[in-house]
Amino acid sequence: MGACLFKKILIANRGEIAVRVLRALRKMKIASVMVYSDADAGSLAVELADEAVHIGGSAASDSYLLPERIIEAAIRTGADAIHPGFGFLSENANFAKALAKAGIAFIGPNPKAIEIMGDKIASKKFAKKSGVHIVPGHMGLIETPDEAAKIAAEVGYPVMIKASAGGGGKGMRIAWNKAEALEGFTSARNEAKAAFGDTRIFIEKFIEDPRHIEIQVLGDKHDNCIHLNERECSIQRRNQKVIEEAPSPFLDEKTRAKMGAQAIALAKAVSYDSAGTVEFIVDKNRKFYFLEMNTRLQVEHPVTELITGVDLVEQMIKVAAGEVLSLTQSDIGISGWALETRIYAEDPYRGFLPSIGRLRYYRTPAQSDQVRIDSGVREGDQISMFYDPMIAKLITHGPDRKTAINEMLRALDHFEIRGVQANTAFLASVLEQKRFVDGQLTTGYIAEEFPDGFSGDTPTKTQLRNLSIAAAFIHAKSTQRAGQISGQIAPVSHLRREWVVQIDGELYPIEIALRDGGADVLFDRSWLDMATNWHPGRHLFEGQLDGQAFTVQFSNLTEGYALQSRGVSVTAIVGSPRAMELHAKLPVKEAVDTGNQVSSPMPGNVVRIEVSNGQKVRIGEALLVVEAMKMENVIRAERDAVIDKVHVKAGQTVNADELLVSFQ
Repeated sequence: MGACLFKKILIANRGEIAVRVLRALRKMKIASVMVYSDADAGSLAVELADEAVHIGGSAASDSYLLPERIIEAAIRTGADAIHPGFGFLSENANFAKALAKAGIAFIGPNPKAIEIMGDKIASKKFAKKSGVHIVPGHMGLIETPDEAAKIAAEVGYPVMIKASAGGGGKGMRIAWNKAEALEGFTSARNEAKAAFGDTRIFIEKFIEDPRHIEIQVLGDKHDNCIHLNERECSIQRRNQKVIEEAPSPFLDEKTRAKMGAQAIALAKAVSYDSAGTVEFIVDKNRKFYFLEMNTRLQVEHPVTELITGVDLVEQMIKVAAGEVLSLTQSDIGISGWALETRIYAEDPYRGFLPSIGRLRYYRTPAQSDQVRIDSGVREGDQISMFYDPMIAKLITHGPDRKTAINEMLRALDHFEIRGVQANTAFLASVLEQKRFVDGQLTTGYIAEEFPDGFSGDTPTKTQLRNLSIAAAFIHAKSTQRAGQISGQIAPVSHLRREWVVQIDGELYPIEIALRDGGADVLFDRSWLDMATNWHPGRHLFEGQLDGQAFTVQFSNLTEGYALQSRGVSVTAIVGSPRAMELHAKLPVKEAVDTGNQVSSPMPGNVVRIEVSNGQKVRIGEALLVVEAMKMENVIRAERDAVIDKVHVKAGQTVNADELLVSFQ
């Protein structure tokens, strides 16, 4: 490393990306400074940094989006450069200019590149002028919902309504008709204002069955620029990427070369001098269109790092310090295959609603050459309503795509999260689908494969066998342990061997003969050898039945166990044959009728109310909008009804399950 490198760098971000940058600084032996909000006072990033400076309240608008406080923190601590991570001020040209004026280096591209390429409207005009094919649309500013609907009709439905300063899926809506255009414009603009402080909106044609493929570029201040191949980011929900991979299973060498050359040409046209991403929309014939350029580090950068061996954060720091790019295009190859899944605090079984709370239990799979985890949280941390719901990024690498997928599934099996809901079961479900394995991806994949949302995979006969045997073993072992503690049961040979497991109303008689390192199991008239080292106190069960490995995560219920294996989730009750016979005769408790009430599915802020007392509403009609984790969630009527009373006001903070609207 040259002598021109920085001595101290301030990180103007939070969460997993802050920890990722801190890891690079430690590797490069550069001192670090973290800024933090009220909500992040005890965060992992603050703990790991050499210094930390408090900059304001929990909301991003009171802390991470205030340039003057961040610059003041840098001056106070003597930081000679700032890394903005992604989001927040990472694509704010005025922030980069203010840093230059203060004599502090910005670890990102020059302000001109940010202004031209970071603005979705300006970048498209620039790309078109430069001869790059762009998606048809309306690049002018749009002021009202009615104007948006009129332009959408002229462009031709379906259309994409997008925030000019958008990114990360914020401020984006697809509209298939006038009603969706009117509603989508309002929601997109509100999200854009909250996330970026910029309400400009534009509209472009939505290409059906598209793939989202992006090219990573890296430039320096000496007119050198290379690309580091592509990433496939087509698996998205609400325009938010969920699973990414590199390389793309769709591109051939010829298309990759063309996209790479076009990305470099565009980057050179704005003297791009950092890590950035040129995003393309690609149709079924491999015809690609410029979508936008993200003038920052991407969330999904780890997959590129794993297939190229290039540390992008380190390269960003070096070129920001004025070093000549040490890599040439011929240095960049493709080594194996990498996948990334974004593990979010959200409930896939309830429409992916944000899940806010404390991480009561947090265990990650072991990291290795095949498994990487980028996370900014620890057990006991609070998942806040103020920020993105990401818990961690799980990245796997293998010699080929099939191996990388299998490594990812095994790693997800061992990712244990309790206290908040997480989307791991959904991720496993996607990864096991034949369409995904075959690489038949589009940006509409999730909407097409899960049109009614996610309710869990239907268990196969083998999975039901494994789940019921795991439940019986856990129950038998726990009973043995309880007996040993109380002194009432002594030898293992005296422990009950016959159990009955009930799953979804079906009964599975099982005989368990415990032994060291496992058990002999009688299931469906066949004896099986089960090897396992599970012991009470753990919530991850790993076993082998006649040599076939399987993994089950579980939690104890008041009665029975909640079991999860890949995309399958079931509830199991275990008891003696007589106990289960009696259990079947118990009356079923009637559910409480809440059909005349609508409660908030999450903590959040009521952004706006769409109905009033006495108003008639139809099924699917918007009632109100609750914002949580920077995303607007539309609460809709689940049946035709008449509004009796709206119990909240716009701007009010609500708790989970708080009453919002009641019907007559």
